[in-house]
Amino acid sequence: MLNDVHCHFFSAAFFEALAKQKGDATAHAAASLPKLLGWDPPGTPEELADRWIEELDIAGVKRAALIASVPGDEASVAAAIRRHPARFVGFFMVDPTKPGAADGVRRAIADQGLQCPCLFPAMHHYRLDSAEVLEVFKAAAEYRGERHTAVFVHCGVLSVGVRKKLGLPSRFDIRLGQPLDLVKAALQYPDLPLIVPHFGAGFFREVLMAADVCAGLYLDTSSSNAWIKYFPGLTLADVFRQALAILGPARLLFGTDSSFFPRGWQRAIYDEQRTALSAPGIDEWVPTFVFEENFNRVFGAA
Repeated sequence: MLNDVHCHFFSAAFFEALAKQKGDATAHAAASLPKLLGWDPPGTPEELADRWIEELDIAGVKRAALIASVPGDEASVAAAIRRHPARFVGFFMVDPTKPGAADGVRRAIADQGLQCPCLFPAMHHYRLDSAEVLEVFKAAAEYRGERHTAVFVHCGVLSVGVRKKLGLPSRFDIRLGQPLDLVKAALQYPDLPLIVPHFGAGFFREVLMAADVCAGLYLDTSSSNAWIKYFPGLTLADVFRQALAILGPARLLFGTDSSFFPRGWQRAIYDEQRTALSAPGIDEWVPTFVFEENFNRVFGAA
């Protein structure tokens, strides 16, 4: 059975937040914006959770991380977890520059059952080694032993497709998504897993350097990994080989970056990664770690 560490939960509250950014009336945003995009409306969080379960069952995915994809949408993912506690792990986006961000992380973990705050420094414009961000790492680390917490940190190139489709500006400063800036937090909280998606999304060399000196840094394999275009001649199989050489098989977490319906779970991403992991030079037992066991070790057994 597969476990997927990277699925976005595009709830009604997510679309309402995007509508506010567009300056549109929000009364029917959860229906009007998906229609504009050619997507299915999400319905209630419980209905969206049920649809995800149906999709994951068809795909053979046992557990998945659901990401609340705008700050302040913790309640939507919390509702999905209450409905299917054995199947979902709750991730939630945090903007550390906002007042009370660290206390909000504590409430999301202690009161709502979520496990992993998500940081997007390029989007919200902060350094990963700044004081307010270190407070978020501290808050998550306080619950590691009790709640199997982690912190998700988007580094490198950041592109949010739904924002482009809706004509929303994406003033992302990718210079702020520097994996080496994670070293301070990783050394300060060595038992707290720090998960960097998309192999660092273009900062591949830098994320490998950080991971080489920080045993708590993990890589998420998700998405198309289109950043490979910045490295002529590099293939996804090469990426896996190099990541395995530095991190070993126990610190790679399979993900797809699935998000909306009717597209649903992205099997093509899985198929591509399965093929890459069957390349010469990669031991046949490695996929079991990447696709299944590492997720349970980081987030606890269901």
